[in-house]
Amino acid sequence: MTLEAWLLIAAIVVSLTAITLAVLVLRSQRTLARTAAAAPAAPVDEAPADDAPRGPLLAFVANPSKNGAEQLKAALMSRCTAEGLPDPIWVETTVEDPGLGQTREALERGADVVVAVGGDGTVRAVAQGMADSGKPMALLPLGTGNLLARNLDISVTDRDDAFDIVLHGVDRRIDVGWLTVDQPADPREKDTEGNGPADTGTHIFLVIAGLGFDAAMVADADDTLKSKVGWIAYFVAGVKHLHGRRTEMTITLDDREPITTRLRTLMVGNCGRLPGGITLIPDAIIDDGIHDIAAIDTRGGLMGWVQLFGEVVMQGFGVSNDLPNKIGRIDHTRAKVVHLEVPEGEQVQVDGDVLGRARAVSTRVDPGALLVRAPAPSLSPR
Repeated sequence: MTLEAWLLIAAIVVSLTAITLAVLVLRSQRTLARTAAAAPAAPVDEAPADDAPRGPLLAFVANPSKNGAEQLKAALMSRCTAEGLPDPIWVETTVEDPGLGQTREALERGADVVVAVGGDGTVRAVAQGMADSGKPMALLPLGTGNLLARNLDISVTDRDDAFDIVLHGVDRRIDVGWLTVDQPADPREKDTEGNGPADTGTHIFLVIAGLGFDAAMVADADDTLKSKVGWIAYFVAGVKHLHGRRTEMTITLDDREPITTRLRTLMVGNCGRLPGGITLIPDAIIDDGIHDIAAIDTRGGLMGWVQLFGEVVMQGFGVSNDLPNKIGRIDHTRAKVVHLEVPEGEQVQVDGDVLGRARAVSTRVDPGALLVRAPAPSLSPR
């Protein structure tokens, strides 16, 4: 056999071998493909898109009657978008419902944090809905007094700072106070300003409840003046009552014997800081499970009020005046339950909201009932 013939046979064998191997490889690949298709797909951990919302679902319960509420809404919505938060819930209060129903709606819609946007009345209504809910309440102050915000060191002027606390503050349990109107004043017995009796019922307070001069001062504060000069309007209203009568009160604290005395006002404090840098009840602690009571009295006309004001200012610096026979004085004690009887009827207020005139009221403390979003140490206003 010639060399050419051998080379031809070898080439044919190599070609057949290559064809055979190619067919085997192709069949193997097809078998693997069919096996992979028949097998269940392995789970794949997909990373969320960079623009997917993260963080808590915020619900804003806002009082639309407050100055700047509409502008604040736009700013808050933009800030939530910039922070990558889920679309927030925005519900507005009404005259008929100042915030309780809206708060309950927000919780039903799954809100992680409910933010009170407004003044002390809005804060009280939201707090009533949030008490014992286990969810935190936060504050964006818009009112005149903003009492709870001041006592928690939340800025009442810097909205960005307040919103930073909403997002990055710490959750803190605080006490809640409840005032019950046991007996309203007689509807025929209106005061000189025409204020009628209080409605019976139980009302929440977070800062201070009072009966007497302080409530009359709040009741007579002019709304227009408040919008222009803020909390100073309360002091202007108080001038009208400086020469008013002292009120006979019977006071029962916890299970102690009742005491009957004459006072200008009696205040039950959960915490004690007021606008203008005034600390009315310096020993009041917002989470100690007990209320601090301040009994305030003056005699001797204007001089008694001057001495009282001086004493209030001094106690804010930790200085007490123990001189006997003072004509203007503020005395302190503590109790969990307080019962007041006022035969002639007096104005009653809770956190700056006037309830009307009453002859008998009771207060009690509900320890740690409210979770609030408060400043972390690094976020406290300077």
